[in-house]
Amino acid sequence: MEIVICERLSDVKYDYGIKQIVLIPFICDTLEELPVLMEHAAFRWITAEKLPAIDFLEADIVVAEEYIRKLSDQSNKDESKQQDPVNEEELRSMVASIRGSREAEFIAASAVENPAILNKIFEYSFSKDKKLSFHASWALSKTCDKYPEIIGPHLSDLIDGLDIIDTESVERSFLRAASLADLTSLDGKRQGRLADHCFASLRSGFSAIAVKAYAMEILYKLVLIYPDLVKEFSDTINMITGDGSAGIIAKGKIVLKRIEKDFKARGSNRP
Repeated sequence: MEIVICERLSDVKYDYGIKQIVLIPFICDTLEELPVLMEHAAFRWITAEKLPAIDFLEADIVVAEEYIRKLSDQSNKDESKQQDPVNEEELRSMVASIRGSREAEFIAASAVENPAILNKIFEYSFSKDKKLSFHASWALSKTCDKYPEIIGPHLSDLIDGLDIIDTESVERSFLRAASLADLTSLDGKRQGRLADHCFASLRSGFSAIAVKAYAMEILYKLVLIYPDLVKEFSDTINMITGDGSAGIIAKGKIVLKRIEKDFKARGSNRP
């Protein structure tokens, strides 16, 4: 699965008797809903407080303990931040210095409470400062994860911005937000522009996996609005099946099955 590396934890050297290992752990944030299992038989998401109950190997326990301590320290810092009023200079500095998902989520929570902060992180997403624009759009997507409807007032500008931004990380965050939004609120012109952008992303050999995955989700929603798009969508999915990644191929099949199921539920055999 595609990720963002947020921070490196301490290296762990451990002697198991029959071998010595060095673990180099990182704290990461996910950019996709589910991983595609290439080597392992199963996976499981757990919350930090359940880490001590997991039967880890000895070296992994050291990593888990440091991660738990770091989360506790970060939680205390977040509480102290909430006590202070945030002006624009402070906000810009906070967004630019985001180092992990917890900080991005803190900004996102503030944006939910204060529309002025939401407006600013949307504005920062278009900054020429690529670090600032990436962090701002990341926080914006975190906001939309929990409150998809919050992007509504900015959705048209977000669609227009897809043709302006030149940073893949911002494009990814914008598409993630759009994939969660109510696209029926867009006018026909912007729905068409969004569809064109998503089709181009799917057909491109340079688009990131997450970009293609979000493009599929968006086109799925648009196909339900405009059934005439279903053939072009199906043909595009079939076209990338030959040289796409395993994750994208699997995602395409899942989306096409959802479309078929939705059309049948409507009493139409269109697909």
